[in-house]
Amino acid sequence: MVAFRKMHGLGNDFVVLDGRPGAPGGAPVPTPALARALADRHRGVGCDQIALIEAAEGADLALRFWNRDGSESAACGNATRCVARAEMDRTGAAALTIRTARGTLRAEDRGGVAAVDMGRPLWGWRDVPLAEPLDTDRLPLPGEPVATSMGNPHLTFFVADAEAVDLAAFGPPWEAHPLFPQRTNVQVAQVIAPDRVRMRVWERGAGVTLASGSSSCATVVAGVRRGLLDRRATVALDGGELEVDWREDGLWLAGPAAEVFSGTLSPAWLDSAA
Repeated sequence: MVAFRKMHGLGNDFVVLDGRPGAPGGAPVPTPALARALADRHRGVGCDQIALIEAAEGADLALRFWNRDGSESAACGNATRCVARAEMDRTGAAALTIRTARGTLRAEDRGGVAAVDMGRPLWGWRDVPLAEPLDTDRLPLPGEPVATSMGNPHLTFFVADAEAVDLAAFGPPWEAHPLFPQRTNVQVAQVIAPDRVRMRVWERGAGVTLASGSSSCATVVAGVRRGLLDRRATVALDGGELEVDWREDGLWLAGPAAEVFSGTLSPAWLDSAA
């Protein structure tokens, strides 16, 4: 029997597995097939992403992430905040270090709100990455979007009305655009004020989601690069609001996180999902 927890940050939801030695119901490393089965909202638990907790030398824990299509991702801001919140509640710690493919991230408790340093953004064309050398501040594409890496690739379009964009139609062609060899997350962002932006997201490998932490960070970075946003801004998403603070040490992401329920995956279901 494999144990899991269902968590969400502003409706961006996750299945959290614990693969650390000695963890109750120790979880295996998800295969692409298992990740897709877990994410299935009709036949599985249902989620946007899967997060696996692992042991880490030199850090309190390590995290790996899978999208609902079975692909692995190097970063997931909301899942990182959710796991940090649960671990701080479990241990009573006020701060944690978390090893990810993005690097070692810091998390801290801010009066019940989980905040995570998502690291420094990158925007060199090789870092995003792009298929060819281009100016990532203003790509020569319709809408002149901005490309940014938060450990995963992001494409941000600044628009007059974020609500008017049909994300289900708009997102997929950009996610799979040949300029992005690793595909990309896609954001449409409407600047309300220098410290506030309305953003909606099509996530690589997941589709339309109610919120995205790494996309929120990438949007603020893109807005600062364009001279549209301050380095500290509120990002209003379909599921609620996140706070992004771009400091010298990295991008701090803060907002609510919730545990919905916990349970175990039956052996029969695991066999069918293999």
